[in-house]
Amino acid sequence: MPEKNIGISQQTLVSNSGENENSARKLPQYIAGLASTLGALAAGMVLGWSSPAGSKLATEYQIPISETEFSWISSIFNLGAATICVPIGILSDIIGRKKAMLMLVIPFTIGWTLIICSNSVVMFDIGRYILGVSGGAFCVTAPMYTGEISESSIRGSLGSYFQLMLTAGILIAYVLGSVIPIFTLSLISAIVPLIFFGVFFFMPESPTYFLKKGQVDAARQSYKWLRGSHYNIEPELMAQNEAIELANRNRVAFTVAIRSKAAQKGLFIAFGLMLFQQLSGVNAIIFYSSEIFKSASSTPDEQSDTPTIIVGAMQVIAVFVSTLIVDKLGRRILLFISSIAMCITTLILGVYFYLQSIDYDTHSFNWLPLASVCAFIILFSLGFGPIPWMMMGEIFSPQIKGIAGSSACLFNWLMAFVVTKFYSDLKNAFGPHTTFWIFSVICLIGAGFIYMFVPETKGKSLDEIQVELGGNMTSELPRQNNKI
Repeated sequence: MPEKNIGISQQTLVSNSGENENSARKLPQYIAGLASTLGALAAGMVLGWSSPAGSKLATEYQIPISETEFSWISSIFNLGAATICVPIGILSDIIGRKKAMLMLVIPFTIGWTLIICSNSVVMFDIGRYILGVSGGAFCVTAPMYTGEISESSIRGSLGSYFQLMLTAGILIAYVLGSVIPIFTLSLISAIVPLIFFGVFFFMPESPTYFLKKGQVDAARQSYKWLRGSHYNIEPELMAQNEAIELANRNRVAFTVAIRSKAAQKGLFIAFGLMLFQQLSGVNAIIFYSSEIFKSASSTPDEQSDTPTIIVGAMQVIAVFVSTLIVDKLGRRILLFISSIAMCITTLILGVYFYLQSIDYDTHSFNWLPLASVCAFIILFSLGFGPIPWMMMGEIFSPQIKGIAGSSACLFNWLMAFVVTKFYSDLKNAFGPHTTFWIFSVICLIGAGFIYMFVPETKGKSLDEIQVELGGNMTSELPRQNNKI
């Protein structure tokens, strides 16, 4: 039977790659994976730009910028990212992952040009929106590309590069923004997408894309580039091609698949995780970290670049650690610990700012905001940062994964916009202490959501996850296909 053949050929492939480490070259796969995630580095620099720009932008460009106007400049990036989530998935299926990512250099260049040459708040807004389109598109295409080019033995490592490079980009923007003008930072940030284009141009297209288009010879050449000419790519090529053909034969109508109990519960979990990820206040803390530390300082004009850089460094380290432990400890426990820890740290921040608001002498506790924010970022990056994105590929059946995953991505960026746009308004209306207490309560509710509704997916096949969610994968996808 076709299903059995696929299972055997894939098992043989995995076995061969595990027993003979020299059978396929790993270096070309790492090179292609890192080249693709240079786009994530560029997106991270766009995200990190807001923090140093908050205190310098109006002065350097000699443009009056109110706090509300800057909140739009910071947050409109998220609207641009939300706009592109669904279209970029469709475009990458039509023209290919590589071409779609290379095309993103155009809006990146336009966006940074508007920022660099800006003479009004409107130009800043338009530039940031266009940069959001580029950055949001990379959040969809880069993980897709790295997942499709890599062997199963290194797929986890390559898949973690995206989040790692994104946080590295944020850290670079923090560091550079502390020592150079925002104009210069924008120029450097504009060069990174061009470097990505120059490097990624020479990388191969995803072999999976070629097979989906029926271009077997092109897929064979891509596999040879990625695995080495001496490696026998035929078993892997045949297994992947048969898997795609089998998925097409067993495909059911989207309107039928989306009404299943498993799909409905999967959507509930996905949207819940994205909601609590953003309403935890993480983007407010990242985008406005300079202001948070300056507000907590006993001297208002004290430079707060150093603690902001520390926060960025902690985020990079924590994401790296998360890639090492998520398959050992499990998704659910890390999400729960992350949510409880974020609840406690935002509660402490709220208490600190409340004491300031009643003129209590907090001089001896000036270290507390830095410690709390670092703890928040570390625990967020260990759990609620990467895991919701990871679970998007685990809780949906193949029939609805594309649209359902894109919809969750769209919802995530919209929630990120709400938090970054209205954080300043909320802080001004109710005070920073109340704002952080609101984040704390939301994190506590999120912990309850995880405890009651989120399943553990570690070590489970797609079939087992669907059954646990209330579905029956065997009616949609043969059990043997889960070996792939």
